[in-house]
Amino acid sequence: MNALIIFGLLFGLMLTGMPISISLGLTVLTFLFGFTDTDVQTVALKLFTGIEKFEIMAIPFFILAGNFLTHGGVARRMINFATSMVGHWPGGLGLAGVVACALFAAVSGSSPATVVAIGSILMPAMLKQGFPNRFGAGVIATSGALGILIPPSIVMVMYSVATNTSVGALFMAGVVPGILLAGFLGFTTWYRAKKFNYPRQARASIGERVKALRESIWGLLLIVIVIGGIYSGMFTPTEAAAMSAVYAFIVAVFVYKDMRLKDVPKVLLSSANMSAMLLYIITNAVMFSFIMTDQKIPQTLAEVMIGSGLGPVTFLLMCNIVLLLAGNVMEPSSIVLIFAPILFPIAMQLGIDPVHFGILIVVNMEVGMCHPPVGLNLYVASGITRMGITELTIAVWPWLLTMLIFLALVTYIPAISLTLPKLLGVM
Repeated sequence: MNALIIFGLLFGLMLTGMPISISLGLTVLTFLFGFTDTDVQTVALKLFTGIEKFEIMAIPFFILAGNFLTHGGVARRMINFATSMVGHWPGGLGLAGVVACALFAAVSGSSPATVVAIGSILMPAMLKQGFPNRFGAGVIATSGALGILIPPSIVMVMYSVATNTSVGALFMAGVVPGILLAGFLGFTTWYRAKKFNYPRQARASIGERVKALRESIWGLLLIVIVIGGIYSGMFTPTEAAAMSAVYAFIVAVFVYKDMRLKDVPKVLLSSANMSAMLLYIITNAVMFSFIMTDQKIPQTLAEVMIGSGLGPVTFLLMCNIVLLLAGNVMEPSSIVLIFAPILFPIAMQLGIDPVHFGILIVVNMEVGMCHPPVGLNLYVASGITRMGITELTIAVWPWLLTMLIFLALVTYIPAISLTLPKLLGVM
């Protein structure tokens, strides 16, 4: 009954059009003061201690690094490098978009930022070469989703905060699935380009490829700094985020010189705004998780499900359905912070690895970002391509179907996620 009251309040407030963060906060306060005897001091204490986790510091730093890179010319150089490598294949610029999104994802941690950075440069070039608008939009909107799977990933940090799973292990676990999904999306792009005879570019010479690599090397080195630094033990994921922000600032302002010093305050303000929004959601979600645990709702659900004979296969299928449905009405950060504390205890009782479960949730979030009505990538791509959401939905379906096939593989083949972190000894 308590679960019905809590979720009834939450979804009722959300249906009024209220922001999710405020809906969470009001749900918590209404339930605590209306249906429990919890001391008000407990509420105040939880609000402050909820974000007293070292891992949360990684979020504003990764956002700041992504903003510096987006405005600092790194994306353009990565596109040039990707084009020199795969531009001569069928649908060359489309394939370059997939590769460039994968590379930029490895330095930004944000999916919408990847779509903006790569799409705003690549889409005009693709239209100029004669690619259909829908083809380019489909490639960019779906490949941009790699931003939250290939480490570093803000959504992975959110999952770590919600479940106390190692951020380092999650980052390592995202590498192989990220590369595989990029390959799947690249294959879909190549197949459709070959089928419809879309244009390709002239093969780049060795000299041109070396020049493109040399120009993009400063951006690509950030991948080595973040992943290499975490794996080698030089610094934690949070320290890696701080390092990436400083490095991105130096590269954008002093190496590539595509950003002037007077533009830095605007980037700082933009990053602060986004960070404040996410931290506000986290604070309210921590309170929501507190009342769920206090009322023993996850534990009761686990007992009921296991008692009814629910096995890991059926549970994972159910998780995918619930998360995909949630992706229709909420954005990824809110979904992770609301559903992870509920589903995680059940997964642990069924013997599902927490890192594998985290990657499964992240891939679900990727799919949610690419379909209506609240797919963030669709809205970002709409602004770049000037296409309506309905037209974009039609445009992305071949790649969206590819992502669903990949989701099924990640769900039932844990080795895809767990092999690398086990080899590296971070699990």
